[in-house]
Amino acid sequence: MARILIVDDAHIMRRSLRAVLEQAGHIIVGEAENGKQAIVMYSQTLPDLVTMDISMPEMQGLEALKEIIRKYPEAKVIMVSSLAQKEQVLEAIDIGAKHFIVKPISAENVIKVISKFV
Repeated sequence: MARILIVDDAHIMRRSLRAVLEQAGHIIVGEAENGKQAIVMYSQTLPDLVTMDISMPEMQGLEALKEIIRKYPEAKVIMVSSLAQKEQVLEAIDIGAKHFIVKPISAENVIKVISKFV
């Protein structure tokens, strides 16, 4: 059981991830709609893992990832993106993301990836 922060600007994606993760026994410590909220919520909740969308308003996922990794080098962040964002996914891995999940998500894949890091 892990404590997880979900970061995505799409409410339906946050709800889908929450359902999959809670069904697998994980605890959702918070949900953020953009990178700025993610940084604040990370420092407030210190989750075991973060799922982070790449494309979001106000602050993109890559910017938030850089800031979280800078402040918390041990942070475990898994990027969630479409295949169209392949270059950004590779950049995220270079910055410090642990893995990525391709949208649209499947429950099986989400659990498989998450279980590698918690």
